[in-house]
Amino acid sequence: MSDKKGFTTTILHSDRLLKPEFGALHQPVHNAVTWGYDDVQGLVNVFQNKTKGYAYSRQGNPTTTALEHKVTQMEQGLATVSFATGMAAISSTILALIKAGDHIIASSYLFGNTRSIMQTYMEMGLSISFVDATDVQNIKNAYQENTRMVFVETIANPATQISDLGAIGDFCEDKKLIYVVDNTMTSPYLFRPVAVKASLIINSLTKYIGGHGNALGGSVTDTGLFDWLSFPNIAPIIREQIRPEMQGMTQIRKRGLRDGGGTLAPEAAHSISVGSETIALRLERACSNAATLAEFLDKHSLISKVYYPGLKSHPQHELASSLFHRYGGLLSFALVDGIDCFKFLNELKLVIKSSNLGDTRTLAIPVAHTIFFELGKERRDEMGIPDSMVRLSVGIEDTEDLIGDFSAAFEAVSN
Repeated sequence: MSDKKGFTTTILHSDRLLKPEFGALHQPVHNAVTWGYDDVQGLVNVFQNKTKGYAYSRQGNPTTTALEHKVTQMEQGLATVSFATGMAAISSTILALIKAGDHIIASSYLFGNTRSIMQTYMEMGLSISFVDATDVQNIKNAYQENTRMVFVETIANPATQISDLGAIGDFCEDKKLIYVVDNTMTSPYLFRPVAVKASLIINSLTKYIGGHGNALGGSVTDTGLFDWLSFPNIAPIIREQIRPEMQGMTQIRKRGLRDGGGTLAPEAAHSISVGSETIALRLERACSNAATLAEFLDKHSLISKVYYPGLKSHPQHELASSLFHRYGGLLSFALVDGIDCFKFLNELKLVIKSSNLGDTRTLAIPVAHTIFFELGKERRDEMGIPDSMVRLSVGIEDTEDLIGDFSAAFEAVSN
């Protein structure tokens, strides 16, 4: 029998193969805050990075370590650091690696909160250029001698623009830039950013990996492709103590997680780990539902536009087809003039009005009035977000029930 196993088989048996106590199939929840040593030298060795172990749970414990191992396997990476949320993973990664005087190039279509933290860093003096990342030429035009990082998403939320992922990866490799790819909207089941030469992969574990709307979490995974010896911002003490391929992850864990404090709770880590076991099953159903719903909405007279990479009319449909296993469970649509999106949403009885993504249930939210409200109309227009846009995170309900719910809502608002 081959040692190489499939995606779901690997996840299902990940905890068991770490050999938890008493033959448990899942890593237990370790609630300890601190860890004792019979010999103080053992504690000192952990602090000085001479041996693996645990000293204080702000920077990890066995439960979060097991989840990190599982995410690393999913992403076919080198190592992972987990955080309390996806936003903690993003902000801590930048905090740990970028210094005053450095420059970042970021997609202009970033999720609202990611854009917001970038704006906060800009107000603190960091230089960030936002560009249309669907064309690598815009990345090249924004490049400066002090550029250290390029930050993009796989599928933008909510208007579903797709970055020119492969070409950007080639450019970052040539210029020795840290290439950060937020894989939340696709997840490692639909896409592995290591294939486009990503250096670091961000996942909001809250979304498709956890998948049940019951635990917050985030992660950053090192693919092992970036040469940290070429990166000038690694701290001297880490440069001296840590082998080259682990220097980036160690600095993120020390300066981002330990110092930033965005620690993933063990209970949440356990819930996410168990939830991850069904990611393939959930995403196959959610993607199928999303594709059917997108086709239905695209033909409806009360819809002016549908945003979904699976539609042939999508500007990056061919790119999405070449990159992703399926087109995702996220779609958005704009209603025609004269239809109140609030009234329409309130007519939906099965679909839940909610701000989350990647749940087993289908969720809907009016985008301009909520998650992108603080950006203002000018930036929403720049990102292709009309006032009537509704974002859907499509769940795993029976397809005919979803179509029926939307049909009834359309009928109600058209009378």
